[in-house]
Amino acid sequence: MQESAQTIKVVVVGGGQAGLSASYFLSKSGIEHVVFERSQRFHSWKNDRWDSFCLVTPNWQCRLPEWPYTGHDPTGYMVKDDIVDYLEGFANSFEPPIQEGVRVTDVERCPDGKISITTNKSRWLADFVILATGSYDLQVKPDFSKNLNPDIVQISSKSYKRPSDIPDGTCLVIGTGQSGVQMMEDLWMEGRDVRLSVGSAPRSPRVYRGRDATDWLYEIGEYSKTIEEQADPRHTEAKTNHYLSGRDGGHEIDLRDFALKGLKLYGTVSHIENDHIFFKSDLEENLDQADESYLKICRMIDDYIETEGIDAPDIPVFTKKWKPAKETHSLNMTTEGITSILWCTGFKPDYSWLKIDCLDERGRPIHKRGITSQSGVYFLGLNWLNTWGSGRFLSVADDAEFLVDNIKNNLRSIDSSKNLAVTT
Repeated sequence: MQESAQTIKVVVVGGGQAGLSASYFLSKSGIEHVVFERSQRFHSWKNDRWDSFCLVTPNWQCRLPEWPYTGHDPTGYMVKDDIVDYLEGFANSFEPPIQEGVRVTDVERCPDGKISITTNKSRWLADFVILATGSYDLQVKPDFSKNLNPDIVQISSKSYKRPSDIPDGTCLVIGTGQSGVQMMEDLWMEGRDVRLSVGSAPRSPRVYRGRDATDWLYEIGEYSKTIEEQADPRHTEAKTNHYLSGRDGGHEIDLRDFALKGLKLYGTVSHIENDHIFFKSDLEENLDQADESYLKICRMIDDYIETEGIDAPDIPVFTKKWKPAKETHSLNMTTEGITSILWCTGFKPDYSWLKIDCLDERGRPIHKRGITSQSGVYFLGLNWLNTWGSGRFLSVADDAEFLVDNIKNNLRSIDSSKNLAVTT
């Protein structure tokens, strides 16, 4: 560890929308701080999304601090370049003290209570640190992926950009979260030979009874419910996002429709041995569970419409358009012409550099709306930090303002204690 260190009130780790939202409120409050970003601001939006990526929530939900969406299509879904323009516009609306290309390598507590932040370029001492590095550092991939025949190309969802990235032949997409189904559709629309291993991710309607389902849920108040109001907070926090799409004006994704059109679906992958891949017998169960999530949202909206006496169009009775006649338990990938696997199995944060004890046995932060039991240590930008919108453009500003208000109160307490010590 370097001998000399610069001192500052607050260090923000991460220069994405969460970190810069915190910087905005710190700047507005006149609190001295610095933001460290290991690459460039909004790096993940610029480099870790595929070409056809777009929002799955309407543009009106983009509500960064005093920087709401003001475009011509509030009910549409911005594509990647427009999202980057929106974010850069926000960053340019003030002057964040951000240092790009600075990687934090160590955060630990000093004997005097200060927080030491070591980077690849310098060392800092702070009273407060806001950790806004997100939840998508390390891909979650099963250990048995190492058993795969090396001739079959393995591709991470973070590195996928366009169908031409995929080798000729059949691609097996594994995972049906938002990325998995949208990348599958991307390949499908390009006329590529693609198959899908279906996991337990839920799905959502897009437009229901005349309005976008997210509009209904916002009006009902679902997005303002806190994590503590959920029946099982731990389960809610770990849930996979519902899959649907904002592409080409937005649409829902029903995998049964794709199956009717010829997409081959399999259950969850259980094991791989060289050329052979094995599936659990849970395809129909996973499709049923996704439908149940879909129908739960529909029922919620129906109840609200009825209770409020809203005039809304009726919809056809829900039917399952397809179900597997039998489930496939294993495939010889070479025989089937599968030349690549696209892993869409999720991500997890990397806190290997955090030496202050504020993580649980799963490696998840222990906090209450971003405030930890460790004095001066905060988290921001996590899914369900407080509400559904915490990890999204909808509510990250609210969470950032809340944390900065807490810092301001703590600073006032520190100043009062110093003044009391002087007068006595």
